[in-house]
Formats: sequence, structure tokens, C-alpha cells
Amino acid sequence: VPPSKLDFFCKLGYRKQDVCKVLQSLGQEALEDDVLKELIRMGSKPQAPESRAQPAPLRLVARGSGSAPDVPPWLHEDGGDSSGHLRPIVIDGSNVAMSHGNKEVFSCWGIRLAVDWFRQRGHTYVKVFVPSWRKEPPRQDSPIADQHILAELEKQSVLVYTPSRKVKGKRVVCYDDRYIVKVAYEKDGVIVSNDHYRDLQNENPEWKWFIEQRLLMYSFVSNRFMPPDDPLGRHGPTLNNFLSKTPVPPEPKWQPCPYGKKCTYGNKCKFYHPERPHQAQLSVADELRAKTKVSLSLGKEEARPRCGP
Repeated sequence: VPPSKLDFFCKLGYRKQDVCKVLQSLGQEALEDDVLKELIRMGSKPQAPESRAQPAPLRLVARGSGSAPDVPPWLHEDGGDSSGHLRPIVIDGSNVAMSHGNKEVFSCWGIRLAVDWFRQRGHTYVKVFVPSWRKEPPRQDSPIADQHILAELEKQSVLVYTPSRKVKGKRVVCYDDRYIVKVAYEKDGVIVSNDHYRDLQNENPEWKWFIEQRLLMYSFVSNRFMPPDDPLGRHGPTLNNFLSKTPVPPEPKWQPCPYGKKCTYGNKCKFYHPERPHQAQLSVADELRAKTKVSLSLGKEEARPRCGP
């Protein structure tokens, strides 16, 4: 088995036995995309979700023990997100870069803007997937701007290159969208992209639900990364709840009464009356009785004779 290919699938969390078994059946020259499909068909699951599902204290103790985990660090870098309230973020680097470059230039600065936006919110698990051929020098048919940002993000363990190679002068590129959806699904995170991944939705029914519920679209406005405040529509969760593992229920919004001060329902009215205190909403009849009692009591006090000292 080629060590580079075996090491790549081990980085995704698959066991060496499963990878070797698939490569023996498909052949040593099998493409990574085909190997990944076969692993999914076999039901082989990476070890990262199992370790993430364990309680936090037990997982920390296991990490400190002498036995080193077989799963690479970049799949375990949950940071505060695993035990905190923020979801992991998986960014479609090609989609974000081309969107920032107006679909003409692969703008790496757009990737940096998206990463910084999530970091400022407190997300500690942020991963960006980009095809490895983007490391090559730019050409006229595929211009790249600010290419040094990719190297900087790779050193920070934020950017992950999907494999690609050349066979007889032709570039063979693995399907990076499958890596993006797979990692986000296993980490129970959020996909940042304007792509709908319709082919992957038809391929896996579980991925279909996940993509529909966890896809965060965005826009660039004057070099500013702006996701929508309502990612799933007007009646869906807010952006904060969408990116949080423990959503906060929205505060009740009081609708003002259409009748205003002419309303005769009193405390039985279900609408909001700004002119009435919430603590004691009296009916109109009760308010009139209260005013009458106050006026009568004041009249009696004035009618009493005043005695001297």
C-alpha cells in the first residue's frame, strides 16, 4: 500500500485495516474518491466522532495517557467547541474564494475574511478545504490573488488540502465537496458555502437532511463577510442560535392592539397596550370604578370640617 495514500485516509480517521482492505480490492492505483466511496459503502466510520461523543473528563484523561491516538490532531482540535456552545465550522474554500473574486479570481483574502469572522465570534474549530493544486503557480485561465494566505492558514492548522495528482499530463482532482460535507457531518458542525451540493444530497439521505439544515450561505459587501441573520428563512432560527449548540429561545414579541385606547377587553385582551401597566391590566369598567372611588374619597376629605389646634 502506498504510504502517502494510507496516511491520507488515516488523517480522515479511518482504520488502517479498512483502508488496506479496500485498496486490495480496488487496486493500488485506485483514486482517492473511489476509495472513499468504498469506505462509506462498507460502513467504515472514522474514530473522531466516537472520541467526541465521550464525556469531556474521560476524553481528557485518555489524551493524557501514554497511548497515542491513531487519529490525527486536526480532527481532534475541537477546543472549546466540543464542550462549549459553538458549533464547528467547515468552510468551502473554493466557493468562498471565487465568490470574493467575483467568480473571476481565486481570492484567498475572502477565505481570510471568513475565518476571521468566525474566530472573532469565538469559534475554535474552523477548517477550510481547498484543492491541493491551488498551491501551484497561478495561470492565465485560473488566476489566484494573495496566494500566501493559504500557506499562512496551513501553518495555523486551519486549511486542509484535498488530494490531487497528474496522470499522463492530466490532473486528477478528488471531489473536495465530499470531504467538506463528510467532515461537517461527523463533527455535527456548519457548512459555509453558497453551493447546494445537490449531487451529494441525492447520494446520501442523511447528508440531504444535514445539508438542508446546516448550510450557511453568505455575501461579501465591501470586503466584509456577511452571513444572513436568518439562515433558514424568516421563520427559522436566528444566526446566533444557528451557530450555537444550545439555542436560546426567543423573547416573546408583543403585538400592539389594533384598537389602541378604544379597546374594551381590558385584562382579557391578548394584545399589547403601551398605555396600560403589564402588572395590573384592568378592564375598562374596573378602571372607571377605581377613578370614581378616588374622586369620591377626595370629595369626602374636602367636605370634612377642619378643626383648629
